Amino acid sequence: MLRVVSTLRPLLRSPLLPGPKPLPRPRRLPRPFRALSSSAPLVASPPSAPGVDGITEEHLVRCAAAGREPLRVAVLLSGGVDSSVALRLLHAAGHSCTAFYLKIWFQEDFRNFWSECPWDDDLKYAQAVCDKIDVPLEVVHLSDEYWNHVVSHIINEYRNGRTPNPDVLCNTRIKFGAFLEAIENLGFDYIASGHYAHVVHPSVQDVESSSELQLSKDKVKDQTYFLSHLSQPQLRRLLFPLGCITKDEVRSLAAQMDLPNQSRKDSQGICFLGKVKFSEFVERHIGEMEGVLIEAETGDYLGTHRGFWFYTIGQRQGLRLPGGPWYVVEKDVKNNVVFVSRNYYSLDKRRRIFRVGSLNWFGNSGPTDNEQLRCKVRHSPEFHNCTVTNEQSVGNGDVLTVHLSEDDQGLAAGQFAAFYRDGTCLGSGIILDSWDEMSFPVCAKALETARMEDKSKLGKPVRIVNLEHIVKPEPEPVKVA
Repeated sequence: MLRVVSTLRPLLRSPLLPGPKPLPRPRRLPRPFRALSSSAPLVASPPSAPGVDGITEEHLVRCAAAGREPLRVAVLLSGGVDSSVALRLLHAAGHSCTAFYLKIWFQEDFRNFWSECPWDDDLKYAQAVCDKIDVPLEVVHLSDEYWNHVVSHIINEYRNGRTPNPDVLCNTRIKFGAFLEAIENLGFDYIASGHYAHVVHPSVQDVESSSELQLSKDKVKDQTYFLSHLSQPQLRRLLFPLGCITKDEVRSLAAQMDLPNQSRKDSQGICFLGKVKFSEFVERHIGEMEGVLIEAETGDYLGTHRGFWFYTIGQRQGLRLPGGPWYVVEKDVKNNVVFVSRNYYSLDKRRRIFRVGSLNWFGNSGPTDNEQLRCKVRHSPEFHNCTVTNEQSVGNGDVLTVHLSEDDQGLAAGQFAAFYRDGTCLGSGIILDSWDEMSFPVCAKALETARMEDKSKLGKPVRIVNLEHIVKPEPEPVKVA
């Protein structure tokens, strides 16, 4: 049973991250999806009998059971293997499930995709999975909310030289933000998804204690980093059935359940782009503006670029410079200059101290001063050992100074840093800067060159032959009248 729900359009009452007003959305041609097949209000499906699907191993459904049953669960279904297995585990645990497919794509804005539907295959797989166990599937349109509260924020961040994380924003503002508000009064106990994470809830009688976000059993696939900026009220409403099993077990279960998508590859890339290349997205919504590439150590003019917003700290792809590898090491947003270097990983250019703002803690308070923690500065199975210090910043709220135990060259303003005590995620914040004396140095000549108003006076770029030898361009002959 499939119904398309176009009326669930809540406004986010209090965006979790401050930012400028949403940008005007580009005009797009209307594209019909499917007509509503029912005007009846949404309701959860009747409870199913425990033990369906033939799953008897306790550890497989431990994260799906949530301590009591049957529960009424709204399950986010993407059409992929992970969310499909999550739905089947919840069903096997005896819960009453209704599946929801969130339509947040906006590739209709891209002319080259008007002839092919990037979400049609996903929806077909989602429907086929639901049909096997007679679970209703609802399609909820949240494209406008997605544009206003995720995409607009991302565009503004790139325009200001920062590197946001769309997946964190999507979880916080859409999947467990706008959608949670949309179904708030429909009688569901929890929202579930196929994320690799584990939420430990207090007992029903314990209304004072907080829910905890813990690492999943599969440390490689673990997605607590993407969930680290949720609020405690959001976390209390969530179930992640895959938190107690590994990806290999998920694939095995998909085959055992004979899911139609059991062999489907995992989705890759930024959540909202789909088949659209990141550079195409940036060019479409921000445009191009030619700037210069300058070597950080020498100040030599090496070439041009299309706009600083196409680059992030640590990037090595797309620079089109010979004699590399070259890395982006700093950006001058005001003058549209990108500083590059071939010595990004040398010991004298290490980075291990940075500040974090927009702090979010799942408990009543964050870590104590000088507490030994672990942190992630990107989605990865790797952790950094660190110590943290709280400080007050006028106008910006609380700020955390983080001291890593080892170097990390990929610290980029706008990204999230998530903090962990043992296997529990405490929360996260947004990286503000890297400000200690060991930040990547940019020489005085390079800074002076960046401030030049007329970059045409730089002449021809320096010709790079190899790593050891840089050849200066020969001066142009003086024309004699």
